[in-house]
Amino acid sequence: MVSHQIRHVATHLLTPLLMCLGMGLAYLGAFHQPEPNHLAVAVVGDAPQVKVLAQSMKDRAGDALDVVTLPSRDDAIARLRDRDLAGAFVPDAQHPEVLVAKAGSDTTAMAVEAVFGQVAGTQGVPVTTTDITTHSSGDPTGQGIFFLLVALSIGSYGSVAAIGAAGAGLSIWIRAAFGLVTSLLVSLIGLALAGPVFHVVDHDLGAIWAMSWLYSAGVLAIGIGLHTFLKRWTTLVMMVLFVMLNFTSSGGVYTPALQNDFFGALHGFWNGAGFVEGARSLLYFDGVGMSGRVWSLFVWLAAGAVLVIAAGAAEKRQAVAGGTAETKAETTAGDAGEAAEEEMEETVGV
Repeated sequence: MVSHQIRHVATHLLTPLLMCLGMGLAYLGAFHQPEPNHLAVAVVGDAPQVKVLAQSMKDRAGDALDVVTLPSRDDAIARLRDRDLAGAFVPDAQHPEVLVAKAGSDTTAMAVEAVFGQVAGTQGVPVTTTDITTHSSGDPTGQGIFFLLVALSIGSYGSVAAIGAAGAGLSIWIRAAFGLVTSLLVSLIGLALAGPVFHVVDHDLGAIWAMSWLYSAGVLAIGIGLHTFLKRWTTLVMMVLFVMLNFTSSGGVYTPALQNDFFGALHGFWNGAGFVEGARSLLYFDGVGMSGRVWSLFVWLAAGAVLVIAAGAAEKRQAVAGGTAETKAETTAGDAGEAAEEEMEETVGV
């Protein structure tokens, strides 16, 4: 009896240990050594020495920098507003200037300042940094949107465990309805905190709310659909999808220009990146590139809908195979207790 309980505890400890391993691999893999990786920068001017400077920077940096030349400061600002550049350098014998867009990523702007600070340092003159974006009053670093993503994600995937455990006896369609309502509540909580409470978002509140609901609904739909097939392993899989791979690839801490290619590739289509970059585009860059990010959120929601439909079909087949409700009621107390314990473990795993 004791040996059975020991094996039982050891088996249930597998989930938190895998969470520990996964979080360590994801976060350390994504954040432990940020360095430029095809960081797009420009040198402003059309003089021969400008082209020489740009070429010398390319030669020294290799794949770390993608350096171009632009004819004027206005062209550089336009490219920054279009989010095609991370920064630009305007050479001047007395007052060199670095142009950045900190609202797009504060850490990327710091990397740009470091790169061109070295260039200006060889000239022996101080460099001026100009931020072309204007932050909201409650978000001086531009990272508040990422922390809103964290809140939305935890509220969403945590609710999957609650709906799965408490609603195990309900049909998939009722659980999906709970998920839709829950995603609405999560989005409203996020909007209240990001808007009037902390002033991270100071305009376009309606659009940010809609994106929040779309993001949360996608996470909940995927989780509710997966729960039918994965049961108590759903929480672990949700953490992989919406924490380990999601936060690390969202661009909230480091953009792909400061990460390895794996997380940079995820940034192109993962839903967390869709929310963060879509919100940034709306709030700080006049909506440039926003539509593609919003469409990615719709794709994730559609994937969740497909999973819910598949779960409904699977549960219908299981109900037919299991016989009548009276037959199901004869399930042994041991089996019922084990199922309840698995659901409880899932809730604790949040």
